Amino acid sequence: MKKIEAIIKPFKLDEVREALSEIGVTGLTVTEVKGLVARRGTPNFIVAPNTSSTSCPKVKIEIVVAGETVEPALEAIIKAAHTGKIGDGKIFVTAVEQVVRIRTGETNEAAI
Repeated sequence: MKKIEAIIKPFKLDEVREALSEIGVTGLTVTEVKGLVARRGTPNFIVAPNTSSTSCPKVKIEIVVAGETVEPALEAIIKAAHTGKIGDGKIFVTAVEQVVRIRTGETNEAAI
């Protein structure tokens, strides 16, 4: 099992959610986040007061999938979140050792 964290532009959330749903990924966690980057003169960022950094609103999507679903999920996120402009985001994939569904006690892939 793998945990996929994707940090994307907020207006792409619905497209990414729909793309994941099409491959069978229905459960996800969404968090509003802000990215801080070195100032590069990019007009879409908000300059933080008294700093040389900029703040950019983003959305973080977290999903846990079985091994065979990792590549299709990555492809779906990349295709749906891509604009070709600076700040499209990043995707992180990490191993998950164990999952437990609290309500039923199911574990691992049965709990996804």
